[in-house]
Amino acid sequence: MTDRTDGKMTARLNFAGSRVFVTGGTRGIGAAIAEEFAKSGAKVAINYLRNKVAAEETLERLSGWGDGHILVKGNVADEKKVERMFDTISESWDGLDVLVSNAASGVLKPAMEMTMKHLHWTLDINAGAILPLVQGAVKLMESGQGKIVAVSSLGATRALPNYFAVGASKGALESMIRHLMVELAPLGINVNAVSAGLVDTDALSHFPNREEMIDNAKARTPSGHLTTPQDVANTVLFLCSRYATQIQGQTLVVDGGSSVLA
Repeated sequence: MTDRTDGKMTARLNFAGSRVFVTGGTRGIGAAIAEEFAKSGAKVAINYLRNKVAAEETLERLSGWGDGHILVKGNVADEKKVERMFDTISESWDGLDVLVSNAASGVLKPAMEMTMKHLHWTLDINAGAILPLVQGAVKLMESGQGKIVAVSSLGATRALPNYFAVGASKGALESMIRHLMVELAPLGINVNAVSAGLVDTDALSHFPNREEMIDNAKARTPSGHLTTPQDVANTVLFLCSRYATQIQGQTLVVDGGSSVLA
């Protein structure tokens, strides 16, 4: 399957018939992932928490690339809500092929201004949520197949301003991905993560030093441009394709080469 972009034909992976669940799938990176799967033929369940208008707008866009897409409301940090989300998916479809854990939140403060409540909230939603999500997804995946990808960030391995809690949560997430892989690879399920460089989405507006971060990232990115949601989506689809079967428990960095520089 191909797609025309800027007058050129580009190859597109084929996910016709696949059933994909994307958490935090109504904006930014999550929406790009959901849209790319829909364009590639998959049925997509997009999770959202509060913004129903944005969720319905995303669902409307997905409908332009096929039917069978659904909205799944719920907080991924709440085990009971996660169970209900998978009940909805099970009732709508007869199984699940791909889980993309993308929903994220967190408190952006220096460590000296952080409380334990801030830390627990951030760890629960960014790292802890992967456990019930994976447990629920595996129950719906057919024996011998399934793809799980979590979206991380460079803050998992690098110290960034105001990123104490979120960076810790992403580091924990990447560790969990490795441990989950050891358990699930023998079942035929791929488990990996994608670590994105700086992406200019709505989430970045919450950083008090947003403009400085963008300027610094542009200056030190060898590819010459910031990572986009589409860049991340392309990598997620690759990891969920047949071409990545032997990639297991890895975190693929998508940052235009910026993390290579000292």
